[in-house]
Amino acid sequence: MQRENGWCAGIGELAGKLRASESQLERYAQDFKTLLIKERAERRQLELTNQQLQRYARDLKIAFSAEQERSHELEKAHRDTLLRLLRASRFKDNETAAHLRRIQRTARLMAEHMGWPAQKTQMLVEASPMHDVGKIAVPDAILHKAGPLSPEEWRVMRRHPTYGALLLQGSRSPLLELAREIALSHHEHWDGSGYPRRLRGQQIPLSARIIAIVDVYDALRTRRAYKPALSHQRASEIILLGDGRTAPEHFDPAVLQAYRELQGRFEEMHEPF
Repeated sequence: MQRENGWCAGIGELAGKLRASESQLERYAQDFKTLLIKERAERRQLELTNQQLQRYARDLKIAFSAEQERSHELEKAHRDTLLRLLRASRFKDNETAAHLRRIQRTARLMAEHMGWPAQKTQMLVEASPMHDVGKIAVPDAILHKAGPLSPEEWRVMRRHPTYGALLLQGSRSPLLELAREIALSHHEHWDGSGYPRRLRGQQIPLSARIIAIVDVYDALRTRRAYKPALSHQRASEIILLGDGRTAPEHFDPAVLQAYRELQGRFEEMHEPF
C-alpha cells in the first residue's frame, strides 16, 4: 500500500510538471506568435516605406529631368543672346569671323596648356569673342579713324570695356557672367597701368589675363586702318620684349610664359586664316 501511494504521488508530481511545461510552452507559443505578428507588421511597414521612397525617387528624377531641360533651354537662350550681340559688334567694328575664330582657338590653346578643366575651357572659348562687344557704343568716327586718336578720342575708346560689361551684366548665366568679366577686364595690365579700373596682378580675372595676350597677338598680326599687319616674329618681340606701348609687365608672368612656350603654335593657328 505504501509503495502504491508513493507511485501515485510520483505520477501526480510528474503530471504537475507536465502541466507546468505545457503552460510554459503555451506562453512561449503566444510570445512567438506576438513576435511574429510584430515582425510581419514591421516588414509591411518597411515595404510601404520602400514603395514610398521609390515613388519619391521617381518624382525626383522627373523633376530633375524637367529642371535639366529648363536649364538647357535657358543656356541655349543665353548663347543666342551672345551670338546676337556678337553679330551686332561685328557689323559695328568690322571684326572678321576669322579674327574671332583665332581668338577662340588661341584662348583654348592657352587654357589647356595652363591646366584648365575641359568644361571651363569650353566656356572661355564661347565667351572670348565678346571681349570687344562694348565697341558697339563707340562712335564710328573714332572706331574707324585711319590716323592716331586724340587724347579725348582715346578717353572715349577706353570706355568700351565698361560699355561691354553693362551690356552683359544682370544675368545668372555662368557663360554671360564670364563674357562680362572678360569684356570688362581684358585691357587691365598686370602692373596696374591698364584700364578701365587700373586693376593690378591677381585682381584681374585669369580669364581676362588670358584673353589680353591672345587679343594683343592677333591685333598685332592683323592689318587695321591705322597700321599694317606685323609678322609673327615682330609680334612676339613686342609681346616678350615690349615696344614702348606694349610691355611684358602688362601680362601675367604665368600667362606670358605660356605664350613663350606656345608661340610657334600661335603662328601655325594664324596662318590658315
